[in-house]
Amino acid sequence: MRPHSFFVGILLALALACGGPASAQDAATWIWYPGDFEIWLSNRMQVQRVERAVAWPPFWRLYHHQPQMNFTRQLELAEPEEITLAVEGTYNVAIDGKFVHGDQQRITLPAGKHGINIQVYNPVSPPSVYVRGRTVHSDATWTVAPRPFQAVAEGAVAAASWNLSAAGQPPSRYKLATTEVKPAAIQRGPHSVLVDFGQETIGFIKLSKLKGNGKLSLYYGESPEEALSTGTCETLDHYTINANDGDFIAGASRALRYVNIEFDPGVGFDEVSLLYEYLPVTPRGTFRSSDDQLNRIWDVAMRTLELNTREFFIDGIKRDHWVWSGDAVQAYLMNYYAFFDSDTVKRTTWALRGADPVDMHLNTILDYSLYWFIGIRDYYQYTGDAAFVKSIYPRMVSLMNFVLARGNANGMLEGLPGDWVFVDWADMPKDGELSTIQLLLARSLEAMADCAALARDEAHAAAYRQMATALRHKIMATFWDTQRQVFVHARKDGRLNRLVTRHPAMFALMFGYLDDAQAAAVRRNVLMNDTVQKITTPYMRFYELAALAESGRHDYVTAQIKDYWGGMLRDGATCFWEQYDPKVKGPERYAMYGKPFGMSLCHAWGASPLYLLGKYYLGVKPTQPGYAAYIVEPKLGGLRWIEGKVPTPRGDIAVFASATQIKVTAADGQGLLRFTSATPPRSGRGALRKIADHQYELTLESGKTYTVERSN
Repeated sequence: MRPHSFFVGILLALALACGGPASAQDAATWIWYPGDFEIWLSNRMQVQRVERAVAWPPFWRLYHHQPQMNFTRQLELAEPEEITLAVEGTYNVAIDGKFVHGDQQRITLPAGKHGINIQVYNPVSPPSVYVRGRTVHSDATWTVAPRPFQAVAEGAVAAASWNLSAAGQPPSRYKLATTEVKPAAIQRGPHSVLVDFGQETIGFIKLSKLKGNGKLSLYYGESPEEALSTGTCETLDHYTINANDGDFIAGASRALRYVNIEFDPGVGFDEVSLLYEYLPVTPRGTFRSSDDQLNRIWDVAMRTLELNTREFFIDGIKRDHWVWSGDAVQAYLMNYYAFFDSDTVKRTTWALRGADPVDMHLNTILDYSLYWFIGIRDYYQYTGDAAFVKSIYPRMVSLMNFVLARGNANGMLEGLPGDWVFVDWADMPKDGELSTIQLLLARSLEAMADCAALARDEAHAAAYRQMATALRHKIMATFWDTQRQVFVHARKDGRLNRLVTRHPAMFALMFGYLDDAQAAAVRRNVLMNDTVQKITTPYMRFYELAALAESGRHDYVTAQIKDYWGGMLRDGATCFWEQYDPKVKGPERYAMYGKPFGMSLCHAWGASPLYLLGKYYLGVKPTQPGYAAYIVEPKLGGLRWIEGKVPTPRGDIAVFASATQIKVTAADGQGLLRFTSATPPRSGRGALRKIADHQYELTLESGKTYTVERSN
């Protein structure tokens, strides 16, 4: 292998970025082995977590990218063509099985059929290549495998890429975008400045015309109390300054609303600003209603999700700034009604899974492994992206093999040594066979069956389906209390724990595992029963309110959203929090994990109103993968009117609804409007169909706007 270092490759790439045929430049992209860039990038991001200047990397296993890869392309050229290469790593090039000697960075291919193989070694960052010619360019038509010349052999897969489409922007240099923002307010002291940026944010503090010699400290806070508590704030930075009227940019991106800047008498500066760090995403989902508070809740939820949509969907921008599976799967669903950013879903899914072999649950949490499978099934339903499912399916199989191997003699899961059974922060026993865990396993097996069928692995599809069906029967036989009409909590050593919690009821309702009588019973006996332990985190309120909305309790859900998320707004939130207890006031409300400012005030799972309002109020959801078919079923939930847009891969669906009118602009796909009306409705377009008492349907055609007059 010729010793071209990846630094040499990148220098060439920077030169190539300035020229070349425009059409090929537009088509070419950096390519790598699926999952490798995502694993490498997530490691780089997650190990940056610090608390009071102490490094705090994740406590679960971090996987590594594969250091050697072979990129292969079969092609046929009508005439000779010059290609240029940029490579991250030590590499060689073979054309038709023969090594290229001399210039490997500009190669002329003769006319005719050819096979190109680029072998790359890079232990530092994922082996990656960028190829550009008049018609030949690096993209998903290339295959990649760990062994040389493996274009057709088992193990070769389609190359992966993202939007790194310039030769001078290789994967190892990827970084988020920044833009400068000014403070909302500043309080100056003799040797300190308290800066308020007006809302939760993240980025690099910038001081213009910094001068002098001495110490400078930055104490960050999501609240003013945290920024001013120099001894207990979660994040801080100390610098020794030796400057002369130069601009200073902090070395690390931090989450904050406030920053308390303290400095020695010999240090001075002019302006303070922030280089806001962000992933460029386009807000596509919208929601407005007759309730101003609900509109504000939507806006703050969008801000919360946007801040936590970064290289990956993270849990919180201050703490932990890690990728957690349970958090991420909820963020995926919110994203489908906000940005419809499928790339971040895919990156996060790869990063969470890591590489083979599997020797632990995702994030060490049993239930978080199960959510991962469910998230992939959801992704396919919303996007129709079969290529991604097929690409990640082998790692689905290996993780499911690990999960099933840890099952007990009853065919159920319980926590084993090394497992963290989380479910929720709720105070409840978590040993033995939890009914909630078995419900998640059943849903995971159904997800595996669907994805196996998509990957044309029919034998496994049938086996997973059979296991799911058998497990569902066991769940009802074991945990359903026919007398009380509720799920009991758990079984340990053959003995039932008859505690009743909300969690199994929520999931059984959402998964459609109950008949009408059972569903009515758990709503009445559990979800609407104030004697059952309440849920205090937005994490599980997501599922609780989704289950109630699935059951048609929109008026109740509206009141709960306004009370819970509205309560955070009344307490000054500019993003939604990790948890919220309205009874706790003052600085004590920021405490968690035994630390005065341990709670995250910008947590992705707090943005669940995006999903609830988009899916259950605007009422838009796919009924076939990728919105090939979809339904619009608007519900007012006690509001006078609602309107908004729901993004899809086929365009946005616009919805307006009031008690007397519904207006829908359809996207591509087979759309169906379903609604209620006390009297026969009227529409100037399309044929209305009565399907039951006071229930009607209307077929929606792509791009057309439909207005229905109704009465409720």
